[in-house]
Amino acid sequence: MGHDDPRIGNLKKKVLLLLYAGLALGLTRSPKQHRWILEQIPKEWEKLNRQALERAINSLYTSHLVQEKNNKDGTTTLILSENGKQRALRFNIDNLEIKKPPRWDGKWRIVMFDIPEKLKRLRDSLRIHFQEIGLVELQKSVLVYPYPCSNEIEFILELYNARKHVRFVLAERIDNELHLKKKFNLL
Repeated sequence: MGHDDPRIGNLKKKVLLLLYAGLALGLTRSPKQHRWILEQIPKEWEKLNRQALERAINSLYTSHLVQEKNNKDGTTTLILSENGKQRALRFNIDNLEIKKPPRWDGKWRIVMFDIPEKLKRLRDSLRIHFQEIGLVELQKSVLVYPYPCSNEIEFILELYNARKHVRFVLAERIDNELHLKKKFNLL
């Protein structure tokens, strides 16, 4: 399994969610291999690929989202760093919504993606997900939204491991914006 395995993205999300919920994961670091070994796996993870889980934790650790605390008994507890806490707050996909500010700043957020045909399922999932949180299709694989939404977009890209396929643009004017303003009730 390479780094682009979507399961790793989902595992990272689960690790962060559980840490955010206050679950300290009991881990020991193998001195020979320098990788995490899980001592007690939460029930929902028992069926998961152990190696994938270790890789996901490692990846969170190297991106400084978690910090380690060494215990006297030789085990290590992983805790969320401040950065990780802010990140984990956004990791609740079912309740993902964009907060509308009281006033529109007059700018358009444009999300463009260029995903190869062989990853058609990823393309469809992204499109559906973006539309679910309120983005409107401007043309094929180009969506638009009037309010700040980069955190939510970031989260979706992280979830699908799709960052390299997506561009995010902030625009001051779109030539057919009257139609868009009507759609978003901005008139």
